[in-house]
Amino acid sequence: MAIGMTSMARILVTEEIAEGGLDRLREVGHDVDVQVGLSPDELVATIPGASALIIRSATQVTADVLAAATELMVVGRAGIGLDNVDVTAATAQGVMVVNAPQSNIVSAAEHTMALLLASARNVPQAHAALVDGRWERSKWEGVELVDKTLGVVGLGRIGKLVADRAKAFGMRLVAYDPFVSEDRARQMGVELLDLDQVVAESDFLTVHLPKTPETLGIINRDLLVKAKPSLRIVNVARGGIVHEQDLADCINDGIIAGAALDVFSTEPMTESPLFEIPQVVVTPHLGASTREAQDKAGDTIASMVELALDGDFVPFAVNVNAAEANETIRPYLPLAERLGSLFESLVGAAPDVLEVCVEGDIAGYDTRILELAVLKGFFGSITEDPVTYVNAPQMAKDHGLEVRDVTCATSPDYVNLLTVSGADHSISATLSGPKAEQRIVNIDGIPFDVPPADHMVVITNDDRPGVIGVMGSLLGDAGVNIADMAVSRVPETENAVMLIAPTARIDDEVLTSLSEAPGILAVTTLDA
Repeated sequence: MAIGMTSMARILVTEEIAEGGLDRLREVGHDVDVQVGLSPDELVATIPGASALIIRSATQVTADVLAAATELMVVGRAGIGLDNVDVTAATAQGVMVVNAPQSNIVSAAEHTMALLLASARNVPQAHAALVDGRWERSKWEGVELVDKTLGVVGLGRIGKLVADRAKAFGMRLVAYDPFVSEDRARQMGVELLDLDQVVAESDFLTVHLPKTPETLGIINRDLLVKAKPSLRIVNVARGGIVHEQDLADCINDGIIAGAALDVFSTEPMTESPLFEIPQVVVTPHLGASTREAQDKAGDTIASMVELALDGDFVPFAVNVNAAEANETIRPYLPLAERLGSLFESLVGAAPDVLEVCVEGDIAGYDTRILELAVLKGFFGSITEDPVTYVNAPQMAKDHGLEVRDVTCATSPDYVNLLTVSGADHSISATLSGPKAEQRIVNIDGIPFDVPPADHMVVITNDDRPGVIGVMGSLLGDAGVNIADMAVSRVPETENAVMLIAPTARIDDEVLTSLSEAPGILAVTTLDA
């Protein structure tokens, strides 16, 4: 069962977001509460009652803010960087954090090229002089890009786009990225070097790293003293990766030639030693400030928030302990969640160990998201609190439930198979046919082939004529309609098991009568 916000939810928006995305959320019935420019104290006072918070880079989502947000399910960052969100605190609280990692990559890459060219040709300095009445043609002599070496620090999505564009200018490309293979770099036409060597060989250096404790201040004086005097640095990534005082000192001391910065250690930044240096070009964090990027970010984050509020899988959730579900894995998520719900009914209480076995072609992929879906279904059946891919592991820990990814004997009968087991019980299911329909195929070692339903009944009975008729008559007299049913014999016994999927939940009184009927040995209900 998917646990989500089926009714209207309050979505607090604290920064300017493209209206197209917000309108999408309004259209599905959510209350979009736009309050731009809240102070930290005002945010803490305003966020109670909000199910979602949508921000950009200015809003600081601290542990205090999250503690006040008792109903918060998701924080949506309309952009890439998340250094203004306490992701650790959000995860501990079960709050999903999502971003829009692909929304501004083109805009950021193009702004990098704009600053690269502006720095090479002194465009803003010459412009300022001319509009101030000074014709300073000889003073602002620049340099060409052709045949120069561009060092790319970080060959992720944006770094790759910058490298592609630099090729068109005839630049030689070197890069530092410990997570990119030599073969992959070679395919991009880039030579991989260590960071010191990249700095030593480059005429221009562009930075495309996330802001982490490891990258903070990574471009500093100790590194820059190894550079050519002609080096110019461009940073459109995150502020603080380039040590700003060291950079200013190195330019003033003639160690490097200049820089172009779009991001700063603290923002907004209106005073800096860099602003007094003629060889420095600066812009106020404009990397994502294009109409196209804002529209894409708004649309993407609205879609991610909508999915999170509905309890569905969210592709861009950064604090879900699983890889993104690809098109092969994704169809199995609802099946895994339903299996978790049915298994909870089967065992009747949380076992000490819950084992998830994935067999077949899908076992070759990262299947952690399927385990999370099983947990989401399991705990969604026993709590009224929202259960998400984020907080399901914490719920397992709180209940003392150990979750194991196990290898089981491959079944020759199914291309793919999911099995959930524990406490001497198990249930298996698959997707079958051209429409990939869900099928329950085994319960506690007994084979079946029945589509799962919200309410199912397992009946153990004497394997003799007439018992099925007794069951049918009793349910028929009670007005119960059976949508699907399968019967299997129990090996080495004189018993059989019926798996019934009625069209509605059977009343407890009818279940009691059924369990007391001649030939009926046991009745177990499974509710998803």
